[in-house]
Amino acid sequence: MDDRRRIQYLQAMGIPVWVRRHPTREIPAGAAAKELAGPGEEVAAADPPAVQADPAELRSMDRAEEIARLDWDALRAHVAGCTACDLHKSRTQTVFGVGNEHAEWMVIGEAPGVDEDRKGEPFVGRAGQLLNAMLAAIGLRREEVYIANVLKSRPPNNRDPRPDEIAACEPYLQRQIALIKPRIILVVGRIAAQSLLRTDQSIGKLRGRKHVYPQGNIPMVVTYHPAYLLRNPSAKRSAWEDLKLARGIFMEGGTP
Repeated sequence: MDDRRRIQYLQAMGIPVWVRRHPTREIPAGAAAKELAGPGEEVAAADPPAVQADPAELRSMDRAEEIARLDWDALRAHVAGCTACDLHKSRTQTVFGVGNEHAEWMVIGEAPGVDEDRKGEPFVGRAGQLLNAMLAAIGLRREEVYIANVLKSRPPNNRDPRPDEIAACEPYLQRQIALIKPRIILVVGRIAAQSLLRTDQSIGKLRGRKHVYPQGNIPMVVTYHPAYLLRNPSAKRSAWEDLKLARGIFMEGGTP
């Protein structure tokens, strides 16, 4: 946590903030320091204006820190009972993720659809079959990789996820990545790519090159979602180029 955020939280909780200006003395920052400072001692700048910390932000930070300590079983249970956003009201069940928990490859998609919501597993149905074929084309079986979504609950009518829904699920995905420690991440779909890369660029501009997931310095390659490829078969050639790029990075040792 940076100093500015820490000071804001301390002030919000009514805890005085002190600044050390002498090896054996602590002097409160601001105007009071001038009265307590001895000859030749430096005086801290005036107290910054107090900023009230948002209680919701504090709760969100506490929740993220809690999730970051969970093991696989506890994380799965936490997701299953999650009510952090309104999607829990309409889902059939959560879609946690599936595959090898020690995988070198991780595939991250957008959000569960109706088939995934019914089965509780990501990438089933026709899109899942195409994803399996894409993986097989670069010598991978579905069981060898780990597959997860940015969202763990299905948005109604398969609409795009809202920013607050993505933010609520983000700590879960971050923890999954931290537990797996993959050597490479294949990101499929616009929503997943924009969420992980913190950008609003189109997938056409994001695909075809290497990116890096900052927590762990993990290489990432972006490609089209299988559902998009089913609707737009002409994009399959570009997706194949992305898969070859990802395979090449992996074979080189995952160097970004």
